[in-house]
Amino acid sequence: MTELPADDRLIAALDLPDAVQGLALAERLGDAVSFYKIGLGMLTGGGLALANELKAEHGKRIFLDLKLFDIGATVEAAVRGLAQFELDFLTVHGDPHVVRAAREGAGASGTKILAVTILTSLDRVDLDAGQIRPGEVAEIVAARADAAFRAGADGVIASPHEAALVRALPSAAGRLIVTPGVRPAGADRGDQKRVMTPAEAIAEGADHVVVGRPIHRAPDPRAAAHAILAELNSPQAKRPNRA
Repeated sequence: MTELPADDRLIAALDLPDAVQGLALAERLGDAVSFYKIGLGMLTGGGLALANELKAEHGKRIFLDLKLFDIGATVEAAVRGLAQFELDFLTVHGDPHVVRAAREGAGASGTKILAVTILTSLDRVDLDAGQIRPGEVAEIVAARADAAFRAGADGVIASPHEAALVRALPSAAGRLIVTPGVRPAGADRGDQKRVMTPAEAIAEGADHVVVGRPIHRAPDPRAAAHAILAELNSPQAKRPNRA
C-alpha cells in the first residue's frame, strides 16, 4: 500500500492504560498520524504528561477528552488550568452552563472547547434508562448541539449518523464536528452503537474522525492508519478538513 501523508482529519485515540504504552504506539505510528486523542482512562497513567510530550517534542496535535461536567465555577477553573498547556481540543458535556464556563476558562488560549452531545455508545434504550426526554436520538443530538453552539462551543462531539443534521444547523456555521463511533468497513463495532466508516463520516459533514481500537489493536497499527487515510482520500469522502 502506498503510504499517504498524515491527515489531521484522522484523530487516533490512545485508549491505552498508561503513557508508556501510549508513547510506544505513537512511535510505531510515526508520521502516519498527526493528531491524537488522550482520554480519561489514561489520565492517572500519565496522560497529561504524554499529551505535553507529543505536542512539544513531536509536533503532534492533541485532543484531551475529559468530558468535564460540574458546576460552572469548577469547570471554569479546571479548563483555565488545562488551557495553559495549549492543547488543541478539550471536551466538556454539552449542557449550556458547562459550555459557557469552559469557554470562559479557555479564554484567549488556542484550546477549542468541544461539547459532547450524546455518547456514541448509547441508543434510545439507554436514554430511556437514564430518563432522558423522549424523541429520536438524532433530534436530541441536534438540539444539544444547537444549545452548545449558542453557549459558545467551538464544536461538538456527535456520531456520524447525526453529523449531517448538525451540519445543517444555522448555529453550526464555522464550528467543528468531531465524530467517534467510526469503524473501517468490516471492523468490530465493540461497544459502539451508532457507527459509520471514516469516508461516510466525512461525507456526512464531520471535520475529524476518532479511531481507536481498529488502529491500536491491529497487528500492524501503521498499516491500519494508512488504510484509514486511504478512505479519507477516496471519492466517497468529498469534504475537506476545515480546521
